[in-house]
Amino acid sequence: MAKWSDTEQDNLPHRVPHASMVSFSRPAARNDMIKAVVFDFGGVLFDWSPEYLYQTLIPDEAERRWFLQEVCNPAWNLQQDAGRSIAEAEAEKIAAFPQHETLIKAFYGQWPVMLKGALTDGVALLESLHAADIPLYGLTNWSAETYPYAEQHYPFLQRFRHVAVSGRLKLAKPDPAIYQHLLQHIGVAAEACVFIDDVLHNVEGARALGWHAIHHRSGPDTAAALRALGLSF
Repeated sequence: MAKWSDTEQDNLPHRVPHASMVSFSRPAARNDMIKAVVFDFGGVLFDWSPEYLYQTLIPDEAERRWFLQEVCNPAWNLQQDAGRSIAEAEAEKIAAFPQHETLIKAFYGQWPVMLKGALTDGVALLESLHAADIPLYGLTNWSAETYPYAEQHYPFLQRFRHVAVSGRLKLAKPDPAIYQHLLQHIGVAAEACVFIDDVLHNVEGARALGWHAIHHRSGPDTAAALRALGLSF
């Protein structure tokens, strides 16, 4: 799962700004025009950060920041989200930084520590939409090897009719192909879908293909943006 931040994915937790900062792509649409709501996972439904693990393994902040920017960094992690095996990823980094072998192996060896849990407001939004019988889908950048942990431990994932997991598809957002893959499962045009993601370039990738898209900052703000698009829940 690649979720550091919008600009450089720099290992900082997500912040929740004022509602006026929430953006969505189009004017309000009639309720019957929206056929599906698509959720990103990290930063919307899940609180995930390498900081939760490495603040213990590397107590010094400067050393920790160096390691998470230069060794086990977002670009490296994204390659696993896009389908590369963990074994290959570890071998590459250990060859480049043999002195940090233990810390490198901890990234996936202790991966559940990074997944602090569910984001309450995001899950509450998901449940409200589900209760209103609005079709729900997932579109997540997540390693195929770590995603089963989430499936086993978070029952709310059963609310989705289909989840497009980047690591399984060997495609990652914002590649247009992964959005098109999910549209085939939904079976409607892009303009009938609303995509929710906390990473702006993923939101922009969906908009470029004709989707409605909401740049997520908090559950209540995203709920307001969905209602502005005409959804009732």
